[in-house]
Amino acid sequence: MSELLDIVFRNVRMLEHSESRGLIDIGVKNGKIAMLGSIDEQGEREIDGVGHMLLPPFVESHIHLDTVLTAGEPALNESGTLFEGIGLWQKRKQALTYEDVTERAEKVLRMQMAAGILHVRTQADISDPKLTALRALIALRERVKPYMNLQVIAFPQDGIRACPDNERRLEQALELGADGIGAIPHLEPTREEGLASLEICFSLAEKYGCFVHVFCDEMDDAHSTFLENVAYLAIRSGLRERVTAAHANAAAYYSEAYFQKVQGLLARSGVNVVCCPLINSAMQGRYDGYPKGRGITRIKELWSAGVNVSIAHDDIQTPFYPLGTGNMLQAAHIAAHLAHMTGSKEVAELVRMITTRAANTLQLKEYGLEIGHSASFIILPGDDAMDLVREQPSCRYVVSRGRIVAETVPAWSQLFTTL
Repeated sequence: MSELLDIVFRNVRMLEHSESRGLIDIGVKNGKIAMLGSIDEQGEREIDGVGHMLLPPFVESHIHLDTVLTAGEPALNESGTLFEGIGLWQKRKQALTYEDVTERAEKVLRMQMAAGILHVRTQADISDPKLTALRALIALRERVKPYMNLQVIAFPQDGIRACPDNERRLEQALELGADGIGAIPHLEPTREEGLASLEICFSLAEKYGCFVHVFCDEMDDAHSTFLENVAYLAIRSGLRERVTAAHANAAAYYSEAYFQKVQGLLARSGVNVVCCPLINSAMQGRYDGYPKGRGITRIKELWSAGVNVSIAHDDIQTPFYPLGTGNMLQAAHIAAHLAHMTGSKEVAELVRMITTRAANTLQLKEYGLEIGHSASFIILPGDDAMDLVREQPSCRYVVSRGRIVAETVPAWSQLFTTL
């Protein structure tokens, strides 16, 4: 008699097979995916997936866990602009403590886990001389390891050249165990200083072999062209796929000829692009007359050209963005509108941008629905990608390394009248 599997989820459908409507089973043993397909073996626990979608876990490729849940402290961002948000955060972070960051970040991580997110890349502002946020998030990274994967990127919010102490802090952050470092070239005093900040960032990354995650051209300005420099430096340094350019809003304003040049360079470089459609659609375009810019980079064109594009939240209730729930499908939903990606293949690709493509950005190992991989996956209502993006359902089950870590019982509405 064969040994029982730990858990068998029956009658679920994979994104790649949704058109055929075929149902499969997935069997878990010792924290790994042991079987996938039609499974005769029994499990110690058997769960009927009732035709729900089976996906690898959602991946949050860009968020600020040090700023979450601080909206309104000390005041709400009434203008909705990046610059007011930065000013408010400068005031709020004066009251930052290790316990403060840990409590808020952990609360959001729990929210994310319930929403099916098991991999998170967070920024940590290192403009604080004590590196309070960074230390708290690195400690939290170790604590959540049994069920979530957290990457911590040292982020010089105040710039590298504009705040020279940040160069030393970036290296200190890497010595403390940060997974990567970033830069924010478009907010340096001049373009030349922005280029110098990128040189410093990439030089440190080469030395330590770490990730590079640049806040790149988060401006409604066609003259903000650091994206091409990031791509070039990724090639020159050999870091390539370990480099990410976040936001890249200015690309929406580039002339077509120049955009085609940059797009080709990005595709050759292997650089990942992360788009944050929730915050950027709310924050960008504030200074535009009508017609106002759409506020996000050219997701559809970059993806079509072979660039690895992922979709992220960026902020959840912060001085920069007062909304956000942690549901990755909400971010994909607004991206479908802003990027004009409503075709069936395009919507399926949006789901990949919060799963497999985002996993590529984080360079995750053993990610995906394959036998022998870690049994980390989600099951949620829907027949196909269109259902998922349209309805943005809660995850019915969230499984991390073979263990069910979250379960959401579906809401049930009862009508008391006939139509």
